[in-house]
Amino acid sequence: MTDPDPTAADAFERAVEALAGRRIAVLTGAGVSTDSGIPDYRGQGAPARTPMTVQQFLTDEGSRRRYWVGSHLGWRRFDAARPNAGHAALARLEHSGVASGVITQNVDGLHVRAGNRRVVELHGTMRRIGCLQCGQIFDRRDLAARIEADNPWLAGTTDLPLGPDGDVAPEAVGDFAIPACSVCGGTLKPDVVFFGEFIPAEKFREAEQLVRGADALLVAGSSLVVNSGIRLVERARRRKLPVVIVNRGETRADARASVKVDAGTSEILTRLAATLPAPH
Repeated sequence: MTDPDPTAADAFERAVEALAGRRIAVLTGAGVSTDSGIPDYRGQGAPARTPMTVQQFLTDEGSRRRYWVGSHLGWRRFDAARPNAGHAALARLEHSGVASGVITQNVDGLHVRAGNRRVVELHGTMRRIGCLQCGQIFDRRDLAARIEADNPWLAGTTDLPLGPDGDVAPEAVGDFAIPACSVCGGTLKPDVVFFGEFIPAEKFREAEQLVRGADALLVAGSSLVVNSGIRLVERARRRKLPVVIVNRGETRADARASVKVDAGTSEILTRLAATLPAPH
């Protein structure tokens, strides 16, 4: 594949030089999933977002009802998304021994579905729902079936613009029946980190461990606005590891990167997977 942009072509070659022969930890953001039809948070054309805080979700029933309507309507399309070429490339890099695993800020589960075996989902996953009272865990697909049975009017709802977290902004919430735990009747919450919540300490430690055991860090599709991403970049820099960033547009760590490739993640990751040799 010939890159028409000589600047990007040079950056790609320098990225290969920085990563070749090294065991790589990978950090991904929403930009990796845009080619699967899931929009980015901050990229060009990204929808305006007013994220619901965990306080709103827990304390206000009206907010919780709006969340569940939007989350369920978005889930239909979110669940239909499929891994793209970038996801497949990262799975190949892990299977070949080049990548030690993937740390992701995404909640879409596409790295797991693409075949990556070691995936640290920093912000959780939409695949699971947990009860805040008894701790029971539910599969999202089972809960979705229950929501539709309890709220048949949702079947006629028109498609709305999908958000990066797999939700939409509902036009109306009607008399939506909020799902409750079928074991104890408690409050259900998706296994994701809401705005205003902290990433679980054990998850961040797992991500740190992956970076600690690597010889380089590859950041793909993240503007690194979220502090957890910057902290991992700093962990790598302190160990003097090469840091390669692949992202369209600026990131918070461009000045700290060994190499920045301003290009789409699917194309560049596919090329890296075809180019990088397994470490000795």
